[in-house]
Amino acid sequence: MFELIVFLLPLFLVFIGLMIVLSFVPLGLWISALAAGVRVGLGTLIGMRLRRVPPARIILPLVKAVKAGLDLSVNQLEAHFLAGGNVDQVVDALIAAQRAEIPLTFERAAAIDLAGRNVLEAVQMSVNPKVIATPVIAAVAMNGIEVKAKAKVTVRANIDRLVGGAGEETIIARVGEGIVTTIGSAASHTEVLENPDSISQTVLEKGLDAGTAFEILSIDIADVDVGKNIGAQLQTDQAEADKRIAQAKAEERRAMAIAKEQEMRAVVQEMRARVVEAEAEVPKAIAEALRQGKIGVLDYMNLKNISADTQMRQAISRLEKEPGKKPEQDKD
Repeated sequence: MFELIVFLLPLFLVFIGLMIVLSFVPLGLWISALAAGVRVGLGTLIGMRLRRVPPARIILPLVKAVKAGLDLSVNQLEAHFLAGGNVDQVVDALIAAQRAEIPLTFERAAAIDLAGRNVLEAVQMSVNPKVIATPVIAAVAMNGIEVKAKAKVTVRANIDRLVGGAGEETIIARVGEGIVTTIGSAASHTEVLENPDSISQTVLEKGLDAGTAFEILSIDIADVDVGKNIGAQLQTDQAEADKRIAQAKAEERRAMAIAKEQEMRAVVQEMRARVVEAEAEVPKAIAEALRQGKIGVLDYMNLKNISADTQMRQAISRLEKEPGKKPEQDKD
């Protein structure tokens, strides 16, 4: 029994060591690469392990590239992977570009991928143009009628301008601006409804794809509708605003008139108070004149008669103005 254990122990240790080596050295991947005609040394695969690069993420795309006839190296793919790129997507884009006879180098594809764009989708869009639908764009013609238009923009990816070029949002914004400008320059909304293709022609002439990652192939107006009468609505709003301004000014004049009236009443009341005060001094002055002998009793009686006669005439005058009202009697 002891002899059997001594015999099997070295074999077990060799098996364990072999499993550890095989788990660290991707021997199966190396054999697959050799079978596909890709010569990669075991030292290179072990170095990938040490650099924490999954060998399958490099070798499998390399096998795909070699089978497609691309001249790529392990160092190029590994460097792109370490930079944070998608190696498999870049290789697929290079194969698609080669089949479509689009000039695309590995450096350009890697730069596009590292810039955050989908390089495979860009190549596919170069072959099959993409249609971008704009939202409903509203503009007002010169006669004040609102026109709502919706366009479809057919674009093709421009590989040379993918790095640093503007995206779909810029295309939509520029097309919307061109539609608004074209509708706004029309004399009447009927011109736009009769010739909607004039919008697309005018917008295409502006060169809206400059500085973008796309090339505009065509702009088609999908739908044109008539909206509100903005001109009439603005005139109504202006008339309402003018009315409110006039009312405010009238209220201001009314308040000023009321203040002026109150001021005049205060002046009249002050004058009446002064008259009453002056009338109160008259009896005192007459009494003083009688004491000093400046006037006599007959003069005083004549003054009273004149005052009574004046009051009677004033009462008769008021009676003529207001029939049915009795004249006031002389209290004296």
